[in-house]
Amino acid sequence: MTLTILIAPSGFKESLDAPEVAAAISTGLRRVLPDARIVEAPIADGGEGFTRALVAATGGTLFPVNVMGPVGIPVESFFGILGGHEAEKTAVIEMAAAAGLRLVPTSQRDPLATTTYGVGELIRAALDAGVSRIVFGCGDSGTNDGGMGMAAALGARFLDASGAELEPVGANLHRIALVDASDLDVRLATTTIEVACNQTNMLCGDRGVARVFGPQKGASQETVQRLSDGLDHYASVIEQLTGIDVRSIAGGGASGGLGAGLAVWCGATLLPRWDVIARYLDLDSLLDDADLVITAEGCIDFQTPHGKIPAELARRARWRNVPVIAVAGTIGAGAGETLISGITAYTGMLQRPCSLSQAIEDAEQLLVDAAEQIARLLCVGAAVMS
Repeated sequence: MTLTILIAPSGFKESLDAPEVAAAISTGLRRVLPDARIVEAPIADGGEGFTRALVAATGGTLFPVNVMGPVGIPVESFFGILGGHEAEKTAVIEMAAAAGLRLVPTSQRDPLATTTYGVGELIRAALDAGVSRIVFGCGDSGTNDGGMGMAAALGARFLDASGAELEPVGANLHRIALVDASDLDVRLATTTIEVACNQTNMLCGDRGVARVFGPQKGASQETVQRLSDGLDHYASVIEQLTGIDVRSIAGGGASGGLGAGLAVWCGATLLPRWDVIARYLDLDSLLDDADLVITAEGCIDFQTPHGKIPAELARRARWRNVPVIAVAGTIGAGAGETLISGITAYTGMLQRPCSLSQAIEDAEQLLVDAAEQIARLLCVGAAVMS
């Protein structure tokens, strides 16, 4: 019987996107299992690679756009128009293409200073292309401005107590006294926007986005507190202006609070990212045909079972009694919790001590080698059980 292996990874932040991860794993497996049927189904979880994955899945088109990057320097970005049988002309946008962590130089990683302005420019470019629906991916962000920058690019003005307009960055969240939304792009009112995000990410509180993800973006403990206080104030201003309590919106903390900004300023609906992704990638039928699933992400830890792609995939594989192996760049605290969600086994890809920068640089080869070792262990298991 021919073994069918489904390779369905997400991307590795700042390193390889999901298609590159899938290709590397496939290469390693084929060194040992040349006769296996290997199906690559990279899953972009809303971060890097989301746009390309959905465009490829639907036969759509990518459009290049120059926008302001997260540190105020122009960057080459893009959005997509989906193909297939969409009832409405639909754009796909990933925030990482305009404000992702990869676009923030290591020496400039300060979430007080970064902005989502370029994200708003991508939305405006999609509206200029005549779309009536946008599928939006939140993930891999380098920002923590609550969507201030995005809203500013679309016409909103954030004012301080003296009426002066504020630069739309995280450092100014606590200074907002008034938001003038009268000039927001009117096309937003007639455009459906669906956001694929991790709904466990909240805007405020002890598990708010600044506290959980701020350090990954270069925030010191002092900066984390300042950002957290700023988002609390921002939420209060929004509630006074609109009556919406963004503190309680599931997914409001996605991408440094961009989720809340999209919901309030663009009228977006925040959805579990799996629900959005599965609509286009037909993973259920692929799981029906698989004997084994290999998935991957940058880090397997206590957060993985809470909305991350490997765990969501594993839950569905378990319904079909299909084993799942997860490969990670690093194994973090609480990784054992992933076994409860349906992952059968997990392994790291590092085979020797090295720096993070070296691991990122060598990620492709490390993944190839890790996949080869998985294949050899599969052969050992088959021999023992025969």
